[in-house]
Amino acid sequence: MTLFEELLPSGAMWSHVLKRGTALRLTALEAGANVGAMFYNFENLVERYNMPDTLKAQHIARLTAGSVLYSDMGRILCSITEDSVGWHDPIGGCSNAAMLLRKYGASSYQESRNEWHQNGRDSFLTEIGKYGMGERDLMANVNFFSKVVVEDDGSMHFVPGHAAQDSLVELRAEMNTLVVLNSCPHPMDPSPAYSPKPVKLTVKRVPPPAPHDICRTSRPENERGFILTERYFL
Repeated sequence: MTLFEELLPSGAMWSHVLKRGTALRLTALEAGANVGAMFYNFENLVERYNMPDTLKAQHIARLTAGSVLYSDMGRILCSITEDSVGWHDPIGGCSNAAMLLRKYGASSYQESRNEWHQNGRDSFLTEIGKYGMGERDLMANVNFFSKVVVEDDGSMHFVPGHAAQDSLVELRAEMNTLVVLNSCPHPMDPSPAYSPKPVKLTVKRVPPPAPHDICRTSRPENERGFILTERYFL
């Protein structure tokens, strides 16, 4: 059951406490979208998404359906239950003001209004500031709809045109999770023009994970993560 829908405009930021038992669907309204995301346990904000544990526990370097997002307490904040893209970037990080200045030149709200250049780091800081957090609360973020390939020599390469228009990914909350998003360009995007893309956000009510849920059974470690999460709510 859909609870509400909202537009995340180009180069904008957004946050919402995604309750346990609900899901957030991201739908790219144009090709080439990127959505930077961070995740916190809303009941205890010092518990938050942990990229190294998420990747090593599941033996992965990308996120897709069946993957889960671990907190630094070994619990599961969200599960990826649906994905039409097949690869979302957990390692590329986010842009900052200096990076955008070098790539796209100077831009200000006074000159460009809503088209001014906004970067991922400052967008995250602005949004988490609404919850009493700051620089020390930043983390390695996820970049939905983007693909970064790591070669054998350790070099990282951004794959342009990875996500088509109407691509989607759905996140089911396993805890009451503060989700913080921005639609700023990926920091490794080679496009010479600043051109962030809008994304539709859909929040809906969903049933709890079944015993044979793909996110629970995709790795033995995930079964333990779900057990720890369920005990948290006993």
